[in-house]
Amino acid sequence: MTSSSSSEHPPAPLPLKPIPGSYGLPFFGPIKSRYDYFYFQGREKFFRSRMAQYGSTVFRTNMPPGPFISSDSRVIVLLDARSFPILFDTTKVEKRNVLDGTYMPSVSFTGGIRTCAFLDPSETEHSVLKRHFLKFLASRHDKFIPLFRNSVSEMFSKLEKELEKNNAADFNSVSDAASFDFIFRLLSDGKPDEKLGSDGHSLVDRWLIMQLAPLATLGLPKFLSCFEDLIIHTFPLPFALVKNAYRKLYDAFYDSSETFLNEAEKQGINREKACHNLVFLAGFNAYAGMKVLLPIILNWVGSAGKELHKKLAGEIRAAVKENRGLTFTAIENMSLLKSVVYEVLRIDPPVPYQYAKAKQDIIIESHDSAFKIKKGEMIFGYQPIATRDPKVFEKPEEFIGDRFVGEEGEKLLKYVYWSNGRETEEPTAENKQCPARDLVVLVSRVVLAELFLRYDTFAVEGTQSSLGWSVKVKSLTKV
Repeated sequence: MTSSSSSEHPPAPLPLKPIPGSYGLPFFGPIKSRYDYFYFQGREKFFRSRMAQYGSTVFRTNMPPGPFISSDSRVIVLLDARSFPILFDTTKVEKRNVLDGTYMPSVSFTGGIRTCAFLDPSETEHSVLKRHFLKFLASRHDKFIPLFRNSVSEMFSKLEKELEKNNAADFNSVSDAASFDFIFRLLSDGKPDEKLGSDGHSLVDRWLIMQLAPLATLGLPKFLSCFEDLIIHTFPLPFALVKNAYRKLYDAFYDSSETFLNEAEKQGINREKACHNLVFLAGFNAYAGMKVLLPIILNWVGSAGKELHKKLAGEIRAAVKENRGLTFTAIENMSLLKSVVYEVLRIDPPVPYQYAKAKQDIIIESHDSAFKIKKGEMIFGYQPIATRDPKVFEKPEEFIGDRFVGEEGEKLLKYVYWSNGRETEEPTAENKQCPARDLVVLVSRVVLAELFLRYDTFAVEGTQSSLGWSVKVKSLTKV
């Protein structure tokens, strides 16, 4: 016979409350929310002010872009670690066409098809495509570290040269070039410069910007906000402006990816459709993830100071020496390095938004209340607040490099949500977790390992905008 305090005294059910908040007047309410979000309050204050106003981490509001790009801006916002995981439960929510939120870019941007990222797991095509992605990435496993170290080596050489010349180096530009070089070599059978010269990453950037512009602001002076809002938040930007750029990317991957495309055909996937999905996987999932995340990592780790740098350098160099090289085993033995990467993903997740639609009437719980969400309602989660939940993390607003070290630290990983799922769960063909999740984590660890194999410490200057972090490297102190 066993006894359990939890079974003898189950927690009292939380009170069921109506979801607070308002959508405002039709048409004008979404526009007011859009101006608050982009111009009057800014992203963080937009959510935190409403959380304070309603006394709740769950509330109703509108999410940009609104008229005339999205037909329905109404969402239910989740801002705590307890309610947030409902967004990953595909037995209760649908993820069809919600990758970019309350609107979907024209399928012209993806070759006239809905790529895997826009499909719900209930759609047969989703599992076929994602299973192929996961199998293909697994087959390239042995190439991850050698290919990325080659790209990173060139990146650091460029940074050093620019530092010598200008006393500061733009990390983003050299990081973007290195990231695309790595991704193209990994996912295809060729080299990007053979097909695209040095323009590959800039082609992807143009393609991404045209799709994601409705979710960003250019940071123009406030007196130009009406002009900016009319140009990028009111009407969809036309694919025609990047048609040639996308065709160059598609042709480069099609001509260089025989292994991927042949295997896709064996799985019954149309060759052209497979290539459009490959471009999306490479450009949107992998490259865009690295484009956003690597500057985030450099900013937070660079700003953490010399004490953390010394500890990281010691751990990395000892593990490399013991394993006679920077191997998977060596990286797995670097507990502080792994924790630092997870802490970056927690405090500043590269994908800040998650969306889903309720498949049925469902009850969700925050830390202190329960709420009913009706079938068909859009649910939205803003990760940078949910993953800084003070009821889960101590000193949630502080960057603590060793937060996830040790048994107790590892228990907190289930609250790291950056990749459309818990960090403790794996991407599968049946869920919506990013197929390149493990690759992004690995390259984050490798870039830091390479950095501290070369340098004892470094200094950066970071500037954040709606487009991400822009990082200048101010110094690199060699070993």
